[in-house]
Amino acid sequence: QNILTVCFSVGYSAVALNHVIDFKEKKQEIIKPVSPSELFPSLPIVQGTSKRIKVLTRLTLVVSDPSHCNLLRSTSANIRLYDIIAVFPKTEKLFHIACTTLDVDLVCINVTEKLPFYFRRPPVNMAIDRGIYFELLYTPAIKDSTIRRYTISNAISLMQICKGKNIVISSAAERALELRGPYDVANLGLLFGLSESEAKAAVSTNCRATVLHGETRKTACGVVYTVKKPRQVEEEETTVPACKKAKTQA
Repeated sequence: QNILTVCFSVGYSAVALNHVIDFKEKKQEIIKPVSPSELFPSLPIVQGTSKRIKVLTRLTLVVSDPSHCNLLRSTSANIRLYDIIAVFPKTEKLFHIACTTLDVDLVCINVTEKLPFYFRRPPVNMAIDRGIYFELLYTPAIKDSTIRRYTISNAISLMQICKGKNIVISSAAERALELRGPYDVANLGLLFGLSESEAKAAVSTNCRATVLHGETRKTACGVVYTVKKPRQVEEEETTVPACKKAKTQA
């Protein structure tokens, strides 16, 4: 309740409650998410509006073996109950699998230590084309100076590949004191190698796009779109001047 109070006071309109499953620690099962109405009987109203703050549910899977990804490939009823699905790959192979094949909304980037692999352009571009976003955490960078160096270094190496596209900056805060306002987080994005517009998008429009991607994942089975075929013959006729047309016809 204290975290929600701070979130709405600094300007956030939506908060995601994260449920983390780490297969390395012990065998865990995906349970149903707890309803926000059970945790918070009265949600605070967003500052400057008449709407109450929106509380979402999020599932994060920490995968260190390819077999852990089978849980995401299976059609589990409990997985569909979460608004956002994120995966935290520990190796380069799992990062490639998460970007290319897994049906997730977020791919988490490790910021607490030096990455054991380099980001490659093909899987990152494929993830961007699929509408998957990459998540960077700022709370570890606030706590420790060494982790701050790792965070900035890993973030810059990612920006060199993705060019600032599809980036989400979140807190993963467990206490209210670890939260920062949206404008402060956008300023931190400048240290991560983002431009001013990209840093603002990382705490606003990209977050909304991630939520919409989750809604599409739960509801849509396919997408059909039409493309108008260009008429090259008519374009060539219009580009030829009238005098040349007369000479060719004569």
